[in-house]
Amino acid sequence: MYPDSFDYYRPDSVEEALELLDEHAMDNPAVLSGGHSLVPTIKSGLASPGVIVDIGEIDDITGVEENGDHVHVGACTRYSDVVGDAIVEEHVPGLAEATGEIGDTQVRNRGTVGGNIAHADPASDLPAVVVATDATIHAQGPDGSRELAADDFFLSVYMTSLGPDEILTGIDFPKLDDGVAAYEKKPSPSSGYAMVGVAVRLEFDGDTVSKAGIAANGALDRAVRLEGAEQELEGSEPTPAVVSAAAEAATDGIDTDEMMDDIQADGAYRAQLLESYTGRALEKAVDRR
Repeated sequence: MYPDSFDYYRPDSVEEALELLDEHAMDNPAVLSGGHSLVPTIKSGLASPGVIVDIGEIDDITGVEENGDHVHVGACTRYSDVVGDAIVEEHVPGLAEATGEIGDTQVRNRGTVGGNIAHADPASDLPAVVVATDATIHAQGPDGSRELAADDFFLSVYMTSLGPDEILTGIDFPKLDDGVAAYEKKPSPSSGYAMVGVAVRLEFDGDTVSKAGIAANGALDRAVRLEGAEQELEGSEPTPAVVSAAAEAATDGIDTDEMMDDIQADGAYRAQLLESYTGRALEKAVDRR
């Protein structure tokens, strides 16, 4: 399908992009970063913006930077620039692993971290990592910049706490110094998206888990923290018995009726997948200790 006609702009700065969004507010403007989310929705007729503002070449919001106790990833950083990056692999290994699971080489050469997170597809791989790592999302709008906590960012399918006149500019991921991380997913056989994906981040005090971050995508209409599993691990040594109990607790507090239900899997099956893949991700992480 051919898209409807639109006006295209490529600003050189976030400020210029915000001005364009304001100037064309009545034209249903859309922000383009890598294009792997927006372009398919336009071609399928699910979106029909009158104006596209392409922020993909803005240098100020591109790249990986080590900054104190966190690693900052610019919104327009390509997946391929995250996979294999020495800083990311050392300090945010879960992000490196999950990013490597996205699409194929062509997709990773164009898709961007910020675009993935702002699009908030519940089956995308990165939202679970954002929640599990307690990342901070940076946004900029006409009233200035603000920071958004990961737990408050993802609201529903394709819905976030970003304002319609705001642009996601970057993400701060806390460094993982004494700990391990892992990501496991059950990919859709047709698309490669996660039917269920689980991100794990474990920090240690000696042999004891001092802090656990566990989150899932694909299970609900948004990335969700698995608090039951986290509570089973924190304060305990991650023995096989504890890991098994944590996996069983992955669905605690989650109503099966809230699970995604589609042609690929119903809610009951996704609940089983959630427990199973939580166990797989935890076992992988603990084996890396």
